[in-house]
Amino acid sequence: MRKAISALKNDTPDYVVAEFFYGYGNNYAGVNVSNLDVFLYSLQKYAPHARVVVLVDRRERQFVEKLSALFPLHAVVTQPVREQDMEPLFGD
Repeated sequence: MRKAISALKNDTPDYVVAEFFYGYGNNYAGVNVSNLDVFLYSLQKYAPHARVVVLVDRRERQFVEKLSALFPLHAVVTQPVREQDMEPLFGD
């Protein structure tokens, strides 16, 4: 994650595609919803116009709503992901 955040400082992406893992309260201490929170806060600072595409396992799909309440998400794609699922997301 540190390398990804460092890369944001040097290169502003148009899109970010990231896999979502819900926190379940274990090592996130109840502060963060998922593995993406810290990165998405940095994204707001360094690339506020980047669109975020989240890949999620269908068993964790219900928890993405908590993330989307905190951060704007361009799309959420349930895994397994096929090429035809992704193509329409990058059309503009």
